[in-house]
Amino acid sequence: MYDYQPPLRDMQFILAELAGLDDISGLPGCEEADADVIGAVLEEAGRFAAGVLAPLNRVGDEQGCRRLEDGRVATPEGWQQAYAQFCAAGWLGLSLPVEFGGQGLPKLVSTPVMEMWNAANMAFTMLPILNQGQAEALRIAASTEQKRTWLPRVVSGEWGSTMNLTEPQAGSDLAATRTRAEPQADGSYKLFGQKIFISYGEHELTPNIVHLVLARLPDAPAGVKGLSLFIVPKFLVEADGSLGARNDVRCISIEHKMGIHGSPTCTLSFGEGGGATGWLVGEPNRGLEVMFVMMNEARFGVGVQGVALAERAYQMTLGYARERVQGRDAVSGASGQPILCHPDVKRMLLSMRARVMAMRALLYTAAGWFDIAHHHPDAAVADKHRRYVDLLMPVAKGWCTEVGNDVCDEAIQVFGGMGFVEETGVAQHFRDARIITIYEGTTGIQANDLVGRKILREGGATLRELIVELRANAAALAAAGLAELGDGLGEAIDALEAATEWILASGRDQLGEVLAGAVPFLHLLGTVCGGWQLGRAALAARARLQAGEGDPVFLGSIVELARFYMATVGPQATAHAATVREAGGVLTRFDEAAF
Repeated sequence: MYDYQPPLRDMQFILAELAGLDDISGLPGCEEADADVIGAVLEEAGRFAAGVLAPLNRVGDEQGCRRLEDGRVATPEGWQQAYAQFCAAGWLGLSLPVEFGGQGLPKLVSTPVMEMWNAANMAFTMLPILNQGQAEALRIAASTEQKRTWLPRVVSGEWGSTMNLTEPQAGSDLAATRTRAEPQADGSYKLFGQKIFISYGEHELTPNIVHLVLARLPDAPAGVKGLSLFIVPKFLVEADGSLGARNDVRCISIEHKMGIHGSPTCTLSFGEGGGATGWLVGEPNRGLEVMFVMMNEARFGVGVQGVALAERAYQMTLGYARERVQGRDAVSGASGQPILCHPDVKRMLLSMRARVMAMRALLYTAAGWFDIAHHHPDAAVADKHRRYVDLLMPVAKGWCTEVGNDVCDEAIQVFGGMGFVEETGVAQHFRDARIITIYEGTTGIQANDLVGRKILREGGATLRELIVELRANAAALAAAGLAELGDGLGEAIDALEAATEWILASGRDQLGEVLAGAVPFLHLLGTVCGGWQLGRAALAARARLQAGEGDPVFLGSIVELARFYMATVGPQATAHAATVREAGGVLTRFDEAAF
């Protein structure tokens, strides 16, 4: 086993050089996020992650949610105490509104903190991520009275949160939702139905759980336009804020999963005893719009899980490769050397580190865009960054989770047979990572959203705007003496632009073929954006080297990582583009009866 070490140097480099922390700390409402405050926050978060959460990760994997008795779920040993410490330190409300008990720091600050939590103990961290997403949804759509009742305790973590979308017969097709809500004379509603795959749907970490539930009103139109959103608590809340009677919500089963064993994934039944009491959030039949706020927060958080698990797997793999002695050094011929000397092992480790840095840079940059969209006084600047967030959210979720899963897989390859046994611990990260490409919308769903809603619907306007910035970065690399990086990035951008224009030209008459290539297109855009971010990192590192600032070994490694990425990952862009254009025709022609 190898202890988790928060990668603070990498994080701080990206925050300062790529994500624009200094600029964001100057925005209205972000003034307290100066370098000293952020440094202190990251160091303390790292200590908590490494010292409290990480030691419980293996415990959660081995014990899981140990039993379901009378609708109650017992979480792993030590988690109750850790959660109490977590809430007492105010970690959950780091970027949530001050008026409801949060600290109001920028998302750019909470994102690396979230990465550390997930790297240390992903299953534990899923609960705070849900609270953060629900807080945003309630802040935007809830009534004043609802905010006063629910938000302070959701923001503090005193009460847990869930989102309830999926049903047994519906899966990802929310149009097939059957849970119904019947209006009552007092303005409340009675809910009846069943929801599946509800993370932290039942547990004893908090005295109350606030469920956000999609359901249909009696006169609702068909499809997703007939979904409304309801607050349905585990315990009803009295006028004085104290907990009252148990609501008619029951956990009827917990899932036995491949990974994230410490996180209870529940099937919830609403209304078996006469109806679960709930309250409408926002307007009738517009619940999905509100839920999308929580879903977007969750999707971004899942993307962060991708880089977090990849970082943890990389650290373990590097530690093992430094200690494991086997074979001869291929260059010197010396025996008794660690496997880190073997070219293929070194290749895998460099591939892991380069992709981790690319993902981290993209996610932190996107977090900065969130802050600019919310706080910048110039409406045009705010709108541009909001559109960038919307465009790349499927990439942040889909590409980062796919790459994170691949990095965890490659970690096992470096460990060899020792990676396939549970005692070394690296297998847990691979098992945990497998779910992140699935929940909060599979990669296919993210890709369809990217192509259908984010590109075809607006005629590719935002993506074309982004491509201009990508080309400017390629030109800057060439001008800075990094021509091989600029040329490689330029070729990848050419492939992206050609695939984009094909999608725009074919979307009306060949939609089936276009959607058949949606996932390859998502990988294409992610690959190019990863190269763009590492190109920016190389420029920043080169500038500091030339100025004689910083650690030359670290800064030199950033430049070399960018070169390695562009040499090994960058060329995949051309292949992805060819797949986008060519594979769809074969797929649409292939007769389903021939399978």
